Amino acid sequence: MPTMLPARQFSALRLADVLTSSLSAVCARPNALALPPVHKAIVILADGLGVSSLRARAGHARFLSSRLNKSSIIDGVFPATTVAGIASLTTGVEPGQHGLVGYQVLDEANDRVVNQLTGWDDGMQPATWQRARTVFDLATDENVPSFAIGPKRFVASGFTQAVLRGAHYVPADSVADRFAAARGILNDNPTALIYLYVAELDVAAHAHGWESDRWLAQLETLDAEVTRFASTLRSDEGLLLTADHGVIDVPSVRHVLFDTEPALVAGVRHVAGDPRCVQLYLDHQQSSVTADTLADAWRASQGDRAWVYTRSEAVSAGLYGRVADEVLPRIGDIVVAARKSIAYYDSRPTNQKARGMIGQHGSLTDEEVRVPLIRAGAFAR
Repeated sequence: MPTMLPARQFSALRLADVLTSSLSAVCARPNALALPPVHKAIVILADGLGVSSLRARAGHARFLSSRLNKSSIIDGVFPATTVAGIASLTTGVEPGQHGLVGYQVLDEANDRVVNQLTGWDDGMQPATWQRARTVFDLATDENVPSFAIGPKRFVASGFTQAVLRGAHYVPADSVADRFAAARGILNDNPTALIYLYVAELDVAAHAHGWESDRWLAQLETLDAEVTRFASTLRSDEGLLLTADHGVIDVPSVRHVLFDTEPALVAGVRHVAGDPRCVQLYLDHQQSSVTADTLADAWRASQGDRAWVYTRSEAVSAGLYGRVADEVLPRIGDIVVAARKSIAYYDSRPTNQKARGMIGQHGSLTDEEVRVPLIRAGAFAR
């Protein structure tokens, strides 16, 4: 098979540069984003706020959209999913290095599929499964206090322990309370690095779609809170707002039940990934189906509806960045990334709750990968 070319050219500046550059700014060091020196920096992660959605609803987010231009658009990561995106933000490295290469992936040692957002257990330890040091760990080395502000329900989660280790977690359930907590931290510390997580847009998108009134209300709330907060920033305080991925709406009539076509699951032992980025793992007890033949079957079936890669092709194309040897088995033998407005589902499991989602993400389209980088306070000058 010929080497696959990337489905897209990623931007020079990436989500992985945002928090690392912020820490460098606090430490008065040169950085990828050319941020000026500050004493305190805050990075807001608005889960699911893609550039395309923000532009489409610009009139409802006047502060954010007014600061959106060519220089304030960056790329997230592949897969365009929360675990991979947030881990890259908080470690400063690509998915192939930190190891969170999909919403669900194969745990080869235990021959099982694991959920890297909610499925942490004794067989998947946060301290070792996520392989990279966090930016908060690095902040500790620099004697910079670091804080993570988010909903109380995430305080002790495995994902929190994996990607936010080193930060002091401050629970605050409403968006307004999170910004109030951030203002308090800025007031109380001569230096600080703050990560503030806003989940509400992504939650609304999954349940109702990003084109819904529910999503729009959350966007208006976020814009109002950021506007108010930005007005309080002092001359030595910088703010960045970004996102882990964007979202597209996929109605149920656009669901593809791929298991109903036997050639697409022949030889497959495990199905993982996301509906927009399926990762399939072969049963290596059989030899009749290989990654190449399975990929060919998908390409013949789906045509231009999806980008189809074998593991080696995906790695060669740089989709996961540099990939560590121990991370390789977590990537599917083949990876199917939706190109059109469709979502891929396996109809065989009894639990089909995921098929109720409207907002979807995970693939390589601009709508899913391109995210904003909004600057305020000292970082806007």
